[in-house]
Amino acid sequence: MLKIWGRTNSINVQKVLWCCAELNLDYDRIEAGLQHGVNKTPEYLAMNPNGIVPTIDDDGYILWESNTIVRYLSSRHGLGTLCPSDTQARFLSERWMDWQQTAITPSIRTVFQGMIRTPPDKRDNNAIAAAQTNCETLFRILNNHMAARDYVETDRLTIGDIPIGPTVYRWLGLGNKREDYPNLARYHDRLAERPGFRDHVMLPLT
Repeated sequence: MLKIWGRTNSINVQKVLWCCAELNLDYDRIEAGLQHGVNKTPEYLAMNPNGIVPTIDDDGYILWESNTIVRYLSSRHGLGTLCPSDTQARFLSERWMDWQQTAITPSIRTVFQGMIRTPPDKRDNNAIAAAQTNCETLFRILNNHMAARDYVETDRLTIGDIPIGPTVYRWLGLGNKREDYPNLARYHDRLAERPGFRDHVMLPLT
């Protein structure tokens, strides 16, 4: 059986768990990271030298990096559905996976860590403000892109939505003063109709 190491409040673990739900995959999840420990043990580091979550073991095939795991599981179990079989459609979706990881994650991580996981008296408010400004620019791009779309690419949920959906959920749920993003709100509401998104992504931000 597929094994997944990670904690449920990690956005990167949430991607993998939501992906599994969409693919109807059974798995065994092992708590790891932050208060659960495990991820710095020699046994875990032998699988994932980065010491972060998630990591999967698919019948002896070890893989880490959340977006790569989503690509792997979707291409193996959801080719033609979650993973588009048309090459061009697939990479239109995949570009949003890379955009989420490289463009927006560094800034939203700073805002999230500062507002949710850092006590008020220890926050770097200047760093948070600068990161929020960058987030506003990037989410404006995504909001405009979603003006005439139900999902990030094609007319149905694909691998491109798996990283983007949890990122939008976090941004809309932070409670910070921000611009209005009507297209992203509509997109979020559509994702919220999916049981896997509700079960694995729509959790309290901790």
